[in-house]
This record gives sequence, C-alpha cells and structure tokens, in this order.
Amino acid sequence: MATGWAGDGAVQDQIDATVKDGIERARRALPKGPSLTRCEECEKPIPLARQKAVPGVRLCVACQEAADAEGRGAATYNRRGSKDSQLR
Repeated sequence: MATGWAGDGAVQDQIDATVKDGIERARRALPKGPSLTRCEECEKPIPLARQKAVPGVRLCVACQEAADAEGRGAATYNRRGSKDSQLR
C-alpha cells in the first residue's frame, strides 16, 4: 500500500504503539501494595468490602472517581496529527 513518505507497515506500527501506550497507562494506574484503611486524599475510611474488591486500594470511591476524571484527557491524544499538517 502506498503511503507517501511512510514506510511499509507504518500504520500498523502506529496502532501497535498506541495500544502499547494504553496498556502501560492502565498498568501504572493499578494499585500496588496493601490496601489502605483510610483514603490517602481525604482521610475518610475505606469500607472493608472495597478493600477486598480492589486489592491495594488507596482512595475512597469519591476520590477515585475524581482521579479517574482527571486522567481521561490523556486518552484523547491524537498521536498522528491532522493529515493537512503532514502534507505541509
């Protein structure tokens, strides 16, 4: 397939890199270590059921939702840019 200046397989390489970045971002977000009994952000108690359901939990549900909302911006990054910018 002719892709201009891009080498053969460049599109697949880009897809693979995007998937790899997503997997690494998800792995970094996984909790590590023992679960906390109190939220490290607001100091509210973390229910035992949450501690058992999410090993290594560090935040209460409210603080986790806020942290998740802040992290959503990285997932919308378009690594390829617009086609117009590539043609200039």
